[in-house]
Amino acid sequence: MIQYLSIALMLVGIYGLLSQRNMIKLIVSLNIFEIGLNIFIVSIGFVKDGLAPILTSNHNSSALLYVDPLPQAMVLTAIVIGVGITALALALARKLYKTHGTYELDEMEGE
Repeated sequence: MIQYLSIALMLVGIYGLLSQRNMIKLIVSLNIFEIGLNIFIVSIGFVKDGLAPILTSNHNSSALLYVDPLPQAMVLTAIVIGVGITALALALARKLYKTHGTYELDEMEGE
């Protein structure tokens, strides 16, 4: 069920990227797509009734179901990269607004 929600978020993000001409709306659409993708990646690593992948004296068998920690680590890295991209995109949008006086891509004139 959560995978369907994440796919819906990704589709909303793609629709926003393809249909909007405002730079701020494009940045928000990119963030929505990123959130959907992160949720999808985390949901892939989910195992029902799974244990943390730590061997203890109580659970020392390798036959138990363990939750895969790799998708979670990848998503943490993706979140940091996404914050950096968002900050860079907002700084670029602010600079273009000071130069052209608008956020609309259609109204910006080439120089």
